[in-house]
Amino acid sequence: MSARTFSAQDPVKVFLLDDHEVVRRGLRDLLEAESDIVVVGDAATSDQALIRGPALRPDVAVLDIRLPDSDGITVCRELRDRMPELACLMLTSFDDEDALLDAIMAGASGYVLKQIKGTDLVTAVRTVASGQSLLDPATTARLMASLRGPEAEVAEDARLSALTERERAILDLVGVGLTNRAIGKELYLSEKTVKNHISRLLSKLGVERRVQAAVIAAEVKPPPP
Repeated sequence: MSARTFSAQDPVKVFLLDDHEVVRRGLRDLLEAESDIVVVGDAATSDQALIRGPALRPDVAVLDIRLPDSDGITVCRELRDRMPELACLMLTSFDDEDALLDAIMAGASGYVLKQIKGTDLVTAVRTVASGQSLLDPATTARLMASLRGPEAEVAEDARLSALTERERAILDLVGVGLTNRAIGKELYLSEKTVKNHISRLLSKLGVERRVQAAVIAAEVKPPPP
């Protein structure tokens, strides 16, 4: 399938999330100077973004990672749960490998620093809008490998064998980036029950963060039928 193209008649619809008004205004001015891009709305908090975003149906969401009431990665995961076709471009002041991994597992299409040049940001928006990714595969693989100690593969089978069938099913769904709510719908469980299962499986796997469990799930081949 060829990449989608945009024009003044069919522009890229962009939604902005940043807690600083000056940043939002600057991004809007920068993007709307382009004939094939239109900013359909913005938000200062995650709650606003989760209400406004789905109503506006943007093609691209430019999301600040650091927010006072939550974080852009959680917003990315929630928005993509409701709009799977949405491309999320994460924007941050920090060159943070953990944040990059979290963004990958949340389904983000790209990750750029706020120090990026204006023209490069415009290019990034067009790139993710056309269905392409700004996440370098080699970097992604290196970062995922960095979460795993040298004995990880040896210990992994034993840790996985400690999971119940239900926990293994939930781990597989965590590995493809589903939210607790989406996992609950898939397995006919309440969101609270899913959360409890995830807490237990994290403990059994010997990891503290959801993204670490997701990395394990993504790299483990399913058992033969």
